[in-house]
Amino acid sequence: MPVSLEQWWSRRQRVTGLAVPYEIGRYRDAWAPFEKLVAQFRPDLNLELQLSQIPPAAEVYLVWVCGIGHDFVATPAEQRARPHRPRSRRSWCPVCAEPPAVRPARRWPPAPVVNNAGLRASSPVALRDPVRPRRMAVDARPELLTPQAARRAALQGVRAASEVRPGEAFVSAAASHATSAAQGELRRLLAQRLEVDLAPNAVRVRTPFFGKLEVWPDIVLSDFAVAIEYDTNGRNADEHIGERERSDRRKDRLLHEVGWVVVRLRCRPLRALGPWDVVVPGLSQSAVDTLVDRIAAVRGELFVAAYRRQL
Repeated sequence: MPVSLEQWWSRRQRVTGLAVPYEIGRYRDAWAPFEKLVAQFRPDLNLELQLSQIPPAAEVYLVWVCGIGHDFVATPAEQRARPHRPRSRRSWCPVCAEPPAVRPARRWPPAPVVNNAGLRASSPVALRDPVRPRRMAVDARPELLTPQAARRAALQGVRAASEVRPGEAFVSAAASHATSAAQGELRRLLAQRLEVDLAPNAVRVRTPFFGKLEVWPDIVLSDFAVAIEYDTNGRNADEHIGERERSDRRKDRLLHEVGWVVVRLRCRPLRALGPWDVVVPGLSQSAVDTLVDRIAAVRGELFVAAYRRQL
């Protein structure tokens, strides 16, 4: 019957008569095929023991942590017996293995009313979801724009990365216009608290990022040279981890190279990536207040105070 790690370790000490019954590395070859388990084992949560000190067949409860911070208890045998058909890169995590919530069935709008003359009493109701307008898929260099697109770009202040210096914020036509409802709400709450220009959507960098000399933070605060990122683990609990996390870290480095600071508002169970990140349960008034205070800590309270609105 499995026991706690404290009981198992003390029992092994009594049986072997040694303070360290199993030296570090003794079972390294046995655990080598299970790279995911090695990554999920945390010595600081398991009496500072290394996984290579624990036999794979030991009947002992261990604490494991998946890639986005789910803590769970399982024996080595239970971990190795989990199915190898992961839904994402976080194999062997029972929390992540739960299937995503099923979407409720779509409720279509009622059919248009038809009068006695056989004519529709109102305009037909679209049965499809509204489609976001496509962004202007044109190169922002003036010499390549049609006259109509050039006028539209001039009105929007669109510029190409080649026209700005590294570290400068600008409005880019290449940036995606699709934003989540939460990001829009975060932008609205920030605008209530800070009198800043939220029009720029890109920052020029020195090193290409996915083939472009610009990055597109969720919110660009050019007055402070601060980029705001809003991170959640997504509907399927597989966002901002693995390759996506490495991409986020690379974006942060490119912004730091040109003098910008990245402040990430990260929703649990995600953990902070940088020293200025704010980890919160979710988007709320208090979370945005903490975010503004963090910006003040980065750039100075007296400087940011000049931009604060009276609520």
